[in-house]
Amino acid sequence: MRAILIESEGAAPRLLEDADESLLTGDVALDVLASGLNYKDGMALAGTGIARTHPLIPGIDLVGRVTDSAGSTGAAAERFSAGDLVVLNGDGIGESHHGGFATRARVRADALVRLPATLSPERAAAIGTAGFTAMLAVLALEDAGVTPEDGDVLVTGASGGAGSIAVALLAGRGFRVLASTGRVEASGEYLRELGAAEVLDRRELSEEPGRPLQSQRFAAAIDGVGSTTLANVLAQTAWGGTVAAYGMAQGPDLSTTVIPFILRGVTLAGINSGTCPLPLRERAWDALASELDPELLDGMTTSIGLSELIDHAPRILAGQIRGRTLVEVTQ
Repeated sequence: MRAILIESEGAAPRLLEDADESLLTGDVALDVLASGLNYKDGMALAGTGIARTHPLIPGIDLVGRVTDSAGSTGAAAERFSAGDLVVLNGDGIGESHHGGFATRARVRADALVRLPATLSPERAAAIGTAGFTAMLAVLALEDAGVTPEDGDVLVTGASGGAGSIAVALLAGRGFRVLASTGRVEASGEYLRELGAAEVLDRRELSEEPGRPLQSQRFAAAIDGVGSTTLANVLAQTAWGGTVAAYGMAQGPDLSTTVIPFILRGVTLAGINSGTCPLPLRERAWDALASELDPELLDGMTTSIGLSELIDHAPRILAGQIRGRTLVEVTQ
């Protein structure tokens, strides 16, 4: 088994060409076909606290082919058989259980989603947790009743993996999308190609918290930044609007008041891709398979081998990676 392994807390990750497969535990055994690089993976590889157990194979998502489901029980045992293609995001892999940066895995059956027939393993891995999270945020806006007729929808952290896919998904649904990024010159054209109507400099929202209520600019928003940015987004969201928040790239703090929620009826919807229930997982993947333009996905995806992965951790943490990174585990 080929794998990236973090052997102990504070230890540098290593690429092992012949890792011990007895490390793996779980209901369903898989050949891992591909994985993806996410911000959390960068944190794990850099030793910044995401890893909750050691030794650990990082990688919070994987796409694989089932080789054995004999350990499954109940309904899960009936769902999968050898040869089935599956996708898994979160559910503790790459944090408290061994994850996707390996050629083999064993995982919990109840979190697995059968790969939609129209998605290749490589494209599903390119979508990964980032794209899955973006779709959960889009579905949260849908469930809140937000429609294109309501007005502009903001996406913060728009040039990152989840932000890029959120822009593409919203534009595909007919929304007028405002994309906020710290790299306006470098990423402006890229975001417009994904469907953004306007590209905003993140400093408009991130430099200091303004008044609890500001001019109403956004019918809704998807936020991956948190902190001051989220406070200003809430203050500028129109009456009855919804903000779906999934990240904290600027920080976990939120300095605001209840005023936007009470006086404007704004809803703050938290998005957790790691522990969402199976029916929602399946709904999100079905929507991704039918809605995300494969050419746009391919255009925002960079492929690297497992042997290149450790060097990419500092880059994703520094915000130097645009779009999505596919990890080919056999390379």
